[in-house]
Order: sequence, then structure tokens, then C-alpha cells
Amino acid sequence: MRVHYLGPALPEFLPQSIELDANLLSPMRYLVEVHDEAGVEGDVIEGDLLVVDESRPIQHDDLVIVQSEDALRVFRCHRMGGRLLLIPTVRPSESVFAYRSDCRGVVIHRARVGAVSPAG
Repeated sequence: MRVHYLGPALPEFLPQSIELDANLLSPMRYLVEVHDEAGVEGDVIEGDLLVVDESRPIQHDDLVIVQSEDALRVFRCHRMGGRLLLIPTVRPSESVFAYRSDCRGVVIHRARVGAVSPAG
């Protein structure tokens, strides 16, 4: 599913309708908003705000942000040796292999208007 880059995880880039714990805000993190193709069912839905940590090591079953040819996208990640198996989170289709260098960060938090919950 596609996401839109909002900016660094700093107070001035937060939408007014969402409050985050100050511990989540850092220049090494950034914010993305989930695109409408995600739909309204599942763990990550249209309009969710994701906090992405660029410095966090990728672990098995993390949600990761990957730069594809046309956009930033969210995948569920499974480690397989030195590579990562990226599984689409919406309308699961064929998984693809990638390297850690292809990933732009790990989702560490998800926020919804009116509700806040951890990623994972």
C-alpha cells in the first residue's frame, strides 16, 4: 500500500487532530500517512499516521517502508538469510525479495484520529 511522506517526526509536521507521545518525536524519524488504497479494514487503514524510524534495525515481522519505482510503500517483512521477504499488506499478491538497503525505515507507531496504538 502506498503512503505519503509528511515530514520529520517533529511537532510542526503533526496533523492537528493527532497527538503523539514526545518520546516518539525525533529528527531520525519521519511521518507518513496511509493512502486511500489501503481501505478501511485491517491493521493499517486509510488515513493512519505512521511513525517511521530510519535507524531501527529491521526485525522479523516488522512493518517496513520501501521506496518502490513510483512511491513509498508499506510491507510486512520477514527475514530470510541476508535478504528480506516483503509481503504486501493489502490485497496480498506476490511477495518480493529485497535487501536492507532497499528499506527506508521501520514503522514503530501507528496513530488514528481519535485513537492511538503501537505498530506490529
